[in-house]
Amino acid sequence: MARDLLLEIGLEEVPARFVRGAMNQLKEKTEKWLTDSRIAYEEVRAYATPRRLAVLVTAMADKQSDINEEAKGPARKIAKDEQGNWSKAALGFARSQGVDPEQLYFQELAGVEYVYAKKSSVGAATGDLLAEGLTSIITSMSFPKNMRWGSYDMRFVRPIRWLVALFGGEVIPFELAAVQTGKQSRGHRFLGEDTTINHPSEYVELLRAQHVIVDVAEREQLIVDQIQSLASDKGWDIAIKEDLLEEVLFLVEYPNVLAGGFDPSFLHIPQEVLITSMREHQRYFPVLDQAGALLPYFVTVRNGDRRSIDLVAKGNEKVLRARLSDAKFFYEEDHKLTIEHALSKLENIVYHEELGSVADKVRRIRATADAIGKLIQVDDAAAGDISRAADICKFDLVSQMVYEFPELQGIMGEDYARKAGEKEAVAKAINEHYQPRFAGDRAPSELTGAIVSLADKIDTIVGCFSIGIVPTGSQDPYALRRQAAGIVQIILAHGLQLPLGELYDAALSVHESRGLERDAQDIRKDLADFFTLRVKNVLSEQGVRYDVVDAVMAAGIDNLGLAIERATVIQVQAAGEERAEFKLVVEQFNRVSNLAAKATTAEVDPALFTEKAETELYEQWLKQHGTYLAAVQQGDIALALQTLTTLKAYIHAYFDSVMVMSPDEAIRANRLAALALIAADIALIADFSKLVW
Repeated sequence: MARDLLLEIGLEEVPARFVRGAMNQLKEKTEKWLTDSRIAYEEVRAYATPRRLAVLVTAMADKQSDINEEAKGPARKIAKDEQGNWSKAALGFARSQGVDPEQLYFQELAGVEYVYAKKSSVGAATGDLLAEGLTSIITSMSFPKNMRWGSYDMRFVRPIRWLVALFGGEVIPFELAAVQTGKQSRGHRFLGEDTTINHPSEYVELLRAQHVIVDVAEREQLIVDQIQSLASDKGWDIAIKEDLLEEVLFLVEYPNVLAGGFDPSFLHIPQEVLITSMREHQRYFPVLDQAGALLPYFVTVRNGDRRSIDLVAKGNEKVLRARLSDAKFFYEEDHKLTIEHALSKLENIVYHEELGSVADKVRRIRATADAIGKLIQVDDAAAGDISRAADICKFDLVSQMVYEFPELQGIMGEDYARKAGEKEAVAKAINEHYQPRFAGDRAPSELTGAIVSLADKIDTIVGCFSIGIVPTGSQDPYALRRQAAGIVQIILAHGLQLPLGELYDAALSVHESRGLERDAQDIRKDLADFFTLRVKNVLSEQGVRYDVVDAVMAAGIDNLGLAIERATVIQVQAAGEERAEFKLVVEQFNRVSNLAAKATTAEVDPALFTEKAETELYEQWLKQHGTYLAAVQQGDIALALQTLTTLKAYIHAYFDSVMVMSPDEAIRANRLAALALIAADIALIADFSKLVW
């Protein structure tokens, strides 16, 4: 007979950011315990609100499944000693299986006799295991932050106030931190009452009757539906940001959406400021018009019913008015701060104890940005914009608005710079140089912001590497992987002809002026390895086959755009309609490359050719070499590969009639040198030996 199981852990309010993780963890631990305990079940459903974590296990077996299995141990020659007695290995195997040595027996497997043991036991009643099992599940849970309360040794995310543990209609008796399990759950703190749950299947509906929606997906859908309905009625565009929705979801047990308004005079403040203030301080959803402009309204979610909803809205409006007044004050005060005075304040802000102040970093960004501008040959006007943007890119860090809302860095800088009379390209670059701010964010749209962003990011990476901060494993406290991924994204987005090696050197040169704690060549090697993994991730994300990635990476990634193009062309050839023909071409390339590895010189003397085929191959290579190199340099890899492919027939004829490893040392060296020239061209595109057919 199968029964349902309910476990509810009643708590003081849990921080919203912890709830989903705790709910998922409780579900996973329950599933693992059931599997490990050999208890069959149909499904484990997880529920959560700010005040409770719960799991409902449906159709759970009344007893464990019986054990009747055969375990293989050591071979006979190890299981018996010279006197025919059980060896220590066999006795240890018996102990591990929980059987007496007399129960061991031999059985042949693949011509070898092994010792075996049969394990058989009748499964215990599920009810006898639950108290200990559920206790272990709860006490084994972990959280980002734990609490102790009273005089109890137990640690948990928040104090436990009630426990419901039911198997069918029976209470599973156990106690945690002086809280005894029972059938009583608690409803909404203000709208509900205590309720008795007689059977696990009643749980969701009984709590609903007490104004608690325990199903997370249902609660989220209620919020979204109400917001969308309100938006439709009012003709609004209510921006539902996923992280805010997630937080609100775990702040309420019984959601009801309401709207309020604020004084339109606040709209002269940049809407990013108002939106951030509403979201971060009040957990409000901003309201936009169809053009994306902020309207003087907000939407929030009440943890309760709709009684006196107008009074609740007025209360929220009063609180928001104070918040926006603060934002207005900060904004107006910031306008009294000149850019030059702000820059002087950066001298007193420590960036890193070994890398100096923020002002020091800004000076390095300026020098690096100038060097990048020269590398990609920007004109004088653009160079001036880049220098100015780099000089003032961090000035808003000392503003009151950014101090209050760090996520507005750059956004406020753009606004303040524009109002201070800076050029539009410079003002925009102050904001854009932080981009991409996160995975999936876009690269800077303008070249000025892109170059300052590259300079900022490579300075951070080189600075950290220079003092021994190199990400290992999952550890990356300075988000260097994200910075490197951003560099790759920017170079590709703008099609910059900026070799990675030259970018490293530009930043290293600037850092050398302050003195490097590590050898520059060691840093450069670490940088190359670090960026190789980032580029590999980019190729993989674009759906490039792993073997094509390996083949292209082996040929170098210094020119990022070229590396991506090489991967794209080879992927098409290796998986397209001409795949079989391309495989034959690759086989010829690999024969050339394998033999060329033995070459000791690159000097070829055509006078030493003795066979027609080697002369023809060499002349064909000479004929195509210039066209091939030009195609590679221009990034036309399809043309380059097509040009290289014209050598296929000549290579085939060459290997049919020429013995490369001639006994004559001079002829052998000359033939290997000729192959080495061809192999060098092949290697510009990929190491084709890494392709898997």
